[in-house]
Amino acid sequence: MCFTYILYSESIDRYYVGYTCDELEERLRKHNTNHKGYTGQTNDWRIVYKESYNSKSEAYARERFIKQKKSRHFIERLIADT
Repeated sequence: MCFTYILYSESIDRYYVGYTCDELEERLRKHNTNHKGYTGQTNDWRIVYKESYNSKSEAYARERFIKQKKSRHFIERLIADT
């Protein structure tokens, strides 16, 4: 099973959209470690939205779709609708 997910960091008031075919909680743990990259700047990320897919290509396509919207409003509507 693969997932498209949205993380939120309260300290920087930002969302992050990603996908994984790993365990979602393990992926979150990696985001919250000190590393280079967008999510490495803080360690208070939490999962606020997720969708499950049967294939990596479906999860990746959904991630790309959400990112192409480039809209915080779109992301917040997705979260609110769950």
